[in-house]
Amino acid sequence: MQATIEVSGLRKRFGPTLALDGMSFTVRPGQVTGFVGPNGAGKSTTMRVILGLDAADEGHALVGGRPYTSLRTPLRHIGALLDAAALQPSRSARDHLRWLAHSQKLAVRRVDEVIEQVGLTSVARRRTGGFSLGMRQRLGIAAALLGDPPVLMLDEPVNGLDPEGIVWIRGLLRSLAGEGRAVLISSHLMSELEDAADRLVVVGRGRVIADTGVAELIAAAAGGRVTLRTTAPERARAALAHASAAVTVTGPDTLVVAGLPAERVVALLTAGGVAFAEVAAHRVTLEQAYLELTRDAAEFRGTA
Repeated sequence: MQATIEVSGLRKRFGPTLALDGMSFTVRPGQVTGFVGPNGAGKSTTMRVILGLDAADEGHALVGGRPYTSLRTPLRHIGALLDAAALQPSRSARDHLRWLAHSQKLAVRRVDEVIEQVGLTSVARRRTGGFSLGMRQRLGIAAALLGDPPVLMLDEPVNGLDPEGIVWIRGLLRSLAGEGRAVLISSHLMSELEDAADRLVVVGRGRVIADTGVAELIAAAAGGRVTLRTTAPERARAALAHASAAVTVTGPDTLVVAGLPAERVVALLTAGGVAFAEVAAHRVTLEQAYLELTRDAAEFRGTA
């Protein structure tokens, strides 16, 4: 089965609210794709449509070229985690996975394999009602992996994990993509996606704002600017202003220069006898790039 998720022209209205307004993107094999956007952007609705939990008014969502509702054993095709709390609290972790395996005609040995893979072997026979959020997250990921599917879709998989768990999930996602699987991750933690994702699908108000590589998005947000560190910021600013550079003070000894390459900045400072400690390409975090991209798409915004 082809390892892809294809979302094309999804439109969905809940009463007067237009939740999806032509949502379109593709999740490709061998990549971790981050699915990000402000609250109310349409991420959850899109994932529910992909899994057949909501019906789109227009458009379609395909898993491996087929609608989810046409899959006879869906866990063999796509593993999903949308709500880690969706558990029967009186059932043990192992029994929860055995029930899923039976419903999908999967070998029982897979239950113990995924329990070990997510690190829950020591609590496999405990009732899930006593599980912490992080333990429930791990169990939800185990359920997503149960059918060894070529496609995975996880909503906020880092939620509730401790630092060790965050490092583990980051490595797991990279390894799954390295095996050729298509991995879609919805998250609000840009710092985690910066380390784990290859591509980002950024959405707002029910449609795609950007579909791009993580490195490309960061580079575009940096805009060719240069960071300058100097103990003589006013002299540096004057020297660069003569070359029509746009200079912004970002700290007591830090300037950001736009309109000149780093080599030209060095030459001008040297010619003017201005001492400097560093001239380097301006570094923008994924979070900064994301906020710049979505500043007009947020439905809810508080005051500082």
